[in-house]
Formats: sequence, C-alpha cells, structure tokens
Amino acid sequence: MTVSYRQPGVVLTDRHFTVPLDHDAPTGETIELYAREVVASDKANQDQPWLVYLQGGPGFGANRFVGKGAWLGRALKEYRVLLLDQRGTGHSAPANRQTLPLRGTAAEQADYLTHFRADSIVRDCEAIRREVTGGAPWTVLGQSFGGFCTVNYLSTAPEGLTAAVVTGGLPSLDAHADDVYRAAYPRIERKVAAHYARYPQDVERARRIADHLLANDVVLPNGYRLTAEAFQSLGILLGGSEGSHRLHYLLEDAFVRTPQGSALSDAFQEEVQGLLSYASHPLYALVHEAIYGQDARPTDWSAERVRAEFPQFDAPKTLAGDAPLLFTGETIHPWMFDCDPALRPLRETAELLAARTDWKPLYDPARLAANEVPVAAAVYHDDMYVDTAHSLATARAIRGLRTWVTDEFEHDGVRAGGPRVLDRLLTLTRDEA
Repeated sequence: MTVSYRQPGVVLTDRHFTVPLDHDAPTGETIELYAREVVASDKANQDQPWLVYLQGGPGFGANRFVGKGAWLGRALKEYRVLLLDQRGTGHSAPANRQTLPLRGTAAEQADYLTHFRADSIVRDCEAIRREVTGGAPWTVLGQSFGGFCTVNYLSTAPEGLTAAVVTGGLPSLDAHADDVYRAAYPRIERKVAAHYARYPQDVERARRIADHLLANDVVLPNGYRLTAEAFQSLGILLGGSEGSHRLHYLLEDAFVRTPQGSALSDAFQEEVQGLLSYASHPLYALVHEAIYGQDARPTDWSAERVRAEFPQFDAPKTLAGDAPLLFTGETIHPWMFDCDPALRPLRETAELLAARTDWKPLYDPARLAANEVPVAAAVYHDDMYVDTAHSLATARAIRGLRTWVTDEFEHDGVRAGGPRVLDRLLTLTRDEA
C-alpha cells in the first residue's frame, strides 16, 4: 500500500519494494526495501525525470528532510526524488543486534552481511528503477559512501543512468583498506592541529579529560564504557563544517564540581554517548572496512593495525609528555565492540567479517575508462573522510568525469552548502560551465 502525505512545499509518498537478498540467486530469499518519494507540491501532477539519492555511510538511512532542506529544494525544481534507505538501514531490512540473531550463528550473520555492500545496493537500485520509472534511466546523487556506490553503478549498470553526481565520495579503485588508513591518519592529524590552532584552550581540556579516563573506569548512562581511546574517536566531528565548533563546546562543559571533587558532568556524558553510540547505525561499524575489500586480502581491523604505525595517536604516551592529545576520525576498532552495548553482541560477527578473504571486485577500470554517462564530482580539499589524492586519481580514470575541487566546504558540503553544490554539479554534467 502506498501512502502519500504533505510537508511544507512537498508531497511525500512511502514506497516499498521486494528484492532478492542475493541478486545472483533471484529466486531465493528476498528482503524488503523502503524509499520515500518526494515531489514539489506544485509539480505533484507533472511528469518529471527521477533522481535517486544514495546516502553516505555505510549504514545510515536516507535523510529525513522536513520540506525542502539542504540540496533537496534544488533537486525538486526539476526532479522527482527517491530517498532510498539502503539495505540494512532505516526501514530497509535493518541489520542490528536485535535483528541479526534471526539469521542464526555469528558465521551466518557474517555471510548475510556480505550482501550489504555497494554492489548489492546498486543492483537494488536497478531492480526498483524499472518499477519506479517504467524502465527509463535516472540521475543518481551519491554522497560519501553513496559516491562509492555511484562508481560501482558506472562500472556495472551505466545504462540505468542519465547522469551521475558525486559529493565527497570518489573511492580509490584499487586501494586496500591499509592504504586508505595510511593516507587517513596524517590527514586526521592536520585536522586536529587546525582545531587546536582555532581553540588553543582545548589542548589542556582534552588532556585533562583523557587523564581522567585513564585513571577512572567511566561508564556512560547508556552502558557505554568511555575509555581514552573512545574519547579520542570524537575527532570524527572534525570532518564536518561545524565539527570543530561542536567539539570545542563539548570540551568546555566536560567537568563539574561535586562534593567529592570534580567529575565529568551529566551534560557532557549525555552528549558524548549520543555521539559515540552505534545504536542507530550499527551496520556502519560492521561493514565499514568491508567496503574496501576487493580481493583475497582480509581487512583484518585495518584502522587498528595501521594506527600502530602512528604512535603519536597513543594517548598514554602523549599524556606522559607534553604533546597535545590527538583525536582520531572515521575509523572502526575492535575495542568499540567491547565499549558499545549496541555492538557487544556483534563482536564475533565483526571478527568474521574482518577475517574474510573472498571479497569481489567493486569497480571495473576498463568500463570506467570507456564511460559515456555525464558525471561530475565535488572533491573537497583535504577531506578528512575520503582522501583527495585517491579521489583525483579515480576522477582521471573515469572518462568524461568533471571535478570541482574546492576548499570552501568540508565533507558535508552537499548539506552545508544548501542548493549551491548540487546546482554547480548538475551544471557541469550538462557542459553549461
């Protein structure tokens, strides 16, 4: 059953689809996908081309907009938009500690989750495109991991695309996860240095909090065990347009005076648990490194192993001296599955995925070199989440792709920039600029 309803300036329609769990076994098990169709109120009865939005992540459902927020208003001037909850997220067969036990053992859960990468998401898009558009090709907008999916789309089903737009999401075509993180840690260090240059008072604040955590066993109200390493992972904020400011305000309210001395404030603990918990997006933690798997090499907790090559990120060593504490960024570590109650039951499943050696290639360099789909990509200068050099190498490998390299935005430019980013990229796909 389809249900339509209104928000300011838009008409929304809930859409549901049935697709194979394994597209190579089309008569086997199926899963249910959800997407929200959005159209401008004054165009609700008009025929328009379609744009499908692929969210960043992996593991996040599509944006829940109210009205025409961020880039959506620009898109609705000429498209019907399909906001797809990618498989495993939102209302699309959600994968979490509550649902995954339905699959059986940890090994069966890990096997199931191998079907939740970019290749399966793109085949979902192709399956539902025929139902949504009647077979006509559509435009895809891929943000971050959604851009990884878009490059897979160009590799495997370009006939389904009228145009492709990527924001902060051109992946390396052949890098192993180790290569990704070796490039990432120096980038993260630069972001932390820039934060401390802006807010020098945060150097002492961060050291004091980490010292407290090394000396005390702190468990947040939701059961999350807050260690010094977990505190460092708040650096993930530094990749967003307002992230440095958010981190600063968080640190300044960390301690409160009590009859027993000073303690981490309730307000600090409440905000930190919301930032660190994977309860709303556990799939991100489970398959984040798997999105880089393309051959017989296991990912094997790559971010954790590579971090050992950068000892300046080690909190005890840092605090033994006088160097600033370094935060980390978009990295997943095995200790997260011990600290986070939303992940603890999934530790064995995560270990099996990290050890997996049968990952299929995600990109086809030969097909990309012969690409005929109009493509434009925003590449954010020194993007903390996606390496700029990797992105530019991939841009050169995709025939006809036009890049917009900018330091005006961080990784969330398509949101923070409102309609400007999408407008610029659509213009590039049409050779209008």
